[in-house]
Amino acid sequence: MHPKNISLSGFDYHLAENNIAKYPLPERDASKLLVYKNGKISFDVFKNIADHLAHDSLIIFNNTKVIGARIKYIKDSGGAVEIFCLEPDSRYADVSSAMHQTKSAYWKCLVGGASKWKFGQILNKEIMANNQPIILSASVAAKLNDSFLIQFSWSPEHLSFAEIIHHFGTTPLPPYIKREVEGSDVERYQTIYAAHEGSVAAPTAGLHFTDYVFRQLAEKNITREFVTLHVGAGTFKPVKTETLSGHEMHAEFIEIDQATIDAIIRNLERNIISVGTTSLRTIESLYWLGLKTILDPQIRAENLTVFQWDPYELSSANIFAKESLQSLSTWMKDNDLTKIITRTQLLIAPPYRCRIVKTLITNFHQPKSTLLLLVASFVGNIWKKIYDLALQNDFRFLSYGDSCLLSGENS
Repeated sequence: MHPKNISLSGFDYHLAENNIAKYPLPERDASKLLVYKNGKISFDVFKNIADHLAHDSLIIFNNTKVIGARIKYIKDSGGAVEIFCLEPDSRYADVSSAMHQTKSAYWKCLVGGASKWKFGQILNKEIMANNQPIILSASVAAKLNDSFLIQFSWSPEHLSFAEIIHHFGTTPLPPYIKREVEGSDVERYQTIYAAHEGSVAAPTAGLHFTDYVFRQLAEKNITREFVTLHVGAGTFKPVKTETLSGHEMHAEFIEIDQATIDAIIRNLERNIISVGTTSLRTIESLYWLGLKTILDPQIRAENLTVFQWDPYELSSANIFAKESLQSLSTWMKDNDLTKIITRTQLLIAPPYRCRIVKTLITNFHQPKSTLLLLVASFVGNIWKKIYDLALQNDFRFLSYGDSCLLSGENS
């Protein structure tokens, strides 16, 4: 069955407010861990996750870094306008380029209190940083379908947008964490290996990892690689239609080095572990990008993207992961590229079959969400039992919640 015809009612469960973690635990790796392996379910704590992983595995993390995406302005009249930066405007080739802009930058944003903000009115905010005043101005450049295009400009002009948002922005906690942002969130809503700024939501499966866990992984010769998917607010976008046919999957920027792709190729026969749904979508996107280079060896870089229905409409019956990834690697070398920077809209839902990832580390996700569909695709119908047992055993759900280690149906 094409996932367009999937009814979301089959991916629902009751999630009470008290099951949603409002705060992280004091220790990152002290969270509960549900393990689904060889058809059996067991429980542990995250600190011991290496005990459940095979020697010589390859584990892949998303090293994106959360930015202070919320910026609050107070108008002269006293009214508040809050701007939530979603993603950079399409005039920038990638997130990194947008973050390095000086003087001004354009971002697609949600605006709280938009009715109080007259078109053409410029909002200004001034702070002191490093003993100098910094002024950030915002104006509406365009009204989009479901957001606004905002032009930011600032002085001193030599500062980058990354520096500006660091000074003016606050941590963008998910909408289901119904409390004000606190100082500890700046550190805790960020993985310890975050490197590349651009996400407006954390890759939360990675929040549990600590230096201690990394040492345990190293003792089992479990090697690490990193990909980058800049998580957009679309990750929280609910599926409001009865079936998936009416849902448009959010597109997100991904960035993967040639060396990482080659490492995946070398380890295809081993256990490849994805830390989080964002890493899995990035890794699996590589397969579809590689397939497109097989179907069209002359494809241009700007056309090499993944659309949400590609896995269900492209002919891939006889193309194995190794062939696809090798084709992508060759295409990159032929085009003098050391990394892939593109966008993926990949929607993973039943009956999707993972080509590369065999094990998934993730948190527990919202009912009727695309993230839950991904989990259901990965483990099959047993997702219901996994979630029921987690609720019965007082697991903490969503971004600051507990973790699960899942072996895929085809692993």
